[in-house]
Amino acid sequence: MWKEKTGIKQEQTDRQKSGRKGFAAFLALCPVRHALVLLSGLVILVHLLERKNHTLMVFLSERFVRPAHRAMSQFFAHLPFSMAELLIAAGVIGAAVYLIFQIIQLIRKKERLKRLYRTLMTAAAAGLTIYALFCVLWGVYYYADDFSVKSGFRNGPVSVEELTAVTRYFADMVNEYADRVPRSADGVCISDTKEVLAKSPEVFRITEQRYPALEGPEIAAKGIFFSRIMSYTDFTGFFFPFTAEANVNTDQPACDFAATVAHELSHQRGVAKEQEANFTAVVASLDYGDPDYVYSAALLAYIHLSNALYKADKDAYMEIRRTFTEEVERDFAYRSAYWKQFETPVQKVSNTVYEGFLHSYDQTMGLRSYGACVDYLVHYYYEEAAAHMEQP
Repeated sequence: MWKEKTGIKQEQTDRQKSGRKGFAAFLALCPVRHALVLLSGLVILVHLLERKNHTLMVFLSERFVRPAHRAMSQFFAHLPFSMAELLIAAGVIGAAVYLIFQIIQLIRKKERLKRLYRTLMTAAAAGLTIYALFCVLWGVYYYADDFSVKSGFRNGPVSVEELTAVTRYFADMVNEYADRVPRSADGVCISDTKEVLAKSPEVFRITEQRYPALEGPEIAAKGIFFSRIMSYTDFTGFFFPFTAEANVNTDQPACDFAATVAHELSHQRGVAKEQEANFTAVVASLDYGDPDYVYSAALLAYIHLSNALYKADKDAYMEIRRTFTEEVERDFAYRSAYWKQFETPVQKVSNTVYEGFLHSYDQTMGLRSYGACVDYLVHYYYEEAAAHMEQP
């Protein structure tokens, strides 16, 4: 009887040792990747659980993220190229090479299941690590105080009359500055992208004095070498939170370029929401006063305002639309033809993915949030627009 009990206990002990050995062996397959998956998953989980904690998000954004972005942007500003583009290109190429190599190894080598598992864990570790860092370095902004709160800016519904007045105000500004920007023999705006980028560090100099929430280092935005590829994905620019660089598509129509630069610089200064980045881009560009920036920003403002006015009062929209000069009409025609050539499945997939991203951060307007700056523009510029309409 004693021998039987001893044998049972010994068998249980052997099974426990075997189990520990099996689990340890499992962890030993790729310990670093397991650790990254676990740590990144924990960071993402905490972010999802705590991102509605407004006090915590404000603390993280103001005491950690903004100082980190300021330091990173100043560090990478010394590079004559976009580190963001280099990292993305290296990541895409590296991932493709790694995947091809692993597929070959799976075909040629033994222990295919172990190799497949390591490959899948590598992908999971890389993806989760990048997303965890994104949550920390950018996601917190969506749940902290936005620009309107930090600046005390009033916002709310606007009347059709107010919308009409401000739309006309910006339409007249577009006409006024249309002949102040360089144009080709065909009459299309050809603002020099290099000059626009060279002037970009100064764009927010005046505006940040009025709105300290927009304070930041005077750093130039960077043009993307593979800008044509960006156009295929319907992107005119992007802020890269891992290097804090404002990156801009240099292949887009020149009439849109300066406003895009200001938009991405707004992101660099902590303005996360797209509608607020558009609004602050317009304000900063008009405050700056450079013709390239004023024309581009006025055009951006008009497009958003007129889209809203078309739905509210089509007759008023058409009356304003007929006032544009030949130069402006040429720019409209050129930008329309430019973007039409990129209407492909790639663009649709890109827009769908980005819309899903915006929804995942409770930006429920999705891509339409790019036009939600209308109320800001009307409230901010109505008095100027009313005074403008009274002029003979």
